[in-house]
Amino acid sequence: MPTLKLRIFWRRRLPRAYSTFLFAFFLLFATAWTATAQDTSDPLPSWNNGQAKQAIIDFVARVTKDGGPDFVPPADRIVTIDNDGTLWTEQPMYTEFTFTFDRVKQLAPQHPEWQTQQPFAALLHNDMKTLAASGDRGMFQLIVATHGGVTTDQFSQIVTDWLSHAEHPRFKRPYTECVYQPMIEAMAFLRANGFKTYIVSGGEQEFMRPWAERVYGIPPEQVVGTTLKTKFDTKDGSPVLDRLPQIDSIDDGPGKPENIGKFIGKRPIAAFGNSDGDQQMLEWTASGPGPRLMVLVHHTDAEREYAYDRQSSVGRLDKALDEANAKHWVVIDMKNDWKTIFPATK
Repeated sequence: MPTLKLRIFWRRRLPRAYSTFLFAFFLLFATAWTATAQDTSDPLPSWNNGQAKQAIIDFVARVTKDGGPDFVPPADRIVTIDNDGTLWTEQPMYTEFTFTFDRVKQLAPQHPEWQTQQPFAALLHNDMKTLAASGDRGMFQLIVATHGGVTTDQFSQIVTDWLSHAEHPRFKRPYTECVYQPMIEAMAFLRANGFKTYIVSGGEQEFMRPWAERVYGIPPEQVVGTTLKTKFDTKDGSPVLDRLPQIDSIDDGPGKPENIGKFIGKRPIAAFGNSDGDQQMLEWTASGPGPRLMVLVHHTDAEREYAYDRQSSVGRLDKALDEANAKHWVVIDMKNDWKTIFPATK
């Protein structure tokens, strides 16, 4: 019924004060309904309006406009996304490192030699200075010792069990709830528009696969990470894949585009990262023909999460930030671009 007819009806049939009240209520309801309709149409509600949000929305509109000059067929809408620091928090220490340290302590009774063998001894005796001095080599020693020696199915269950009770030391919530709500929305928005989302992370591949689909909506076959060597075997009459205590591939730095080529087989048209370890993945994405989207998450929010970049020993963002500024990649300012960081607690 048109507004004019409503006014005539109320004036003739109802007392003036009551009709005025109903008309005001109708306008209030209509305004609230319109605002709600607008809110639900926002594909990225946890993002503040700004250049970063608009760049993602505009890019998706360009490549999905059928008949447009920048149209990309769905089969080629590949996006690769780093995990640590891009999809979930990586401070004060990579989550997988915490898992590794816990597992060293759990397995220590079976390995008395670790009491004097470095870097195990440093960890078991809380000598963090010596442990840090062991560098990447020492960390890989810990990883192969704790991630290998079991089947793929056994390791998946070990990771699942650990995540069921482990909590972030600062936020006091499960690590799988320390994920970035704005990035969850961005991935959902991309998939709703025909993109295929891949995790490409320096984290060990089988550490991420057991929970990536539940948390991110990304199935195991779309998770690419650092890998251990595996060997087919038969145990108790059943075929298994044994995880050997040997690194097969390191998915960091130049290893990321190398593994994208090896396991995905297509250059992505969009890539998200947060550190210098993602620089080569973003460079390779940028060098392809047609429209491209390169995005860095810059941790600038010490109050709601953490603020760090060039000097950090975890997730250092230095050279990649310079390149992003020089080449006009999208840089997400976490403090200003995100309304919220983590999903609401359940």
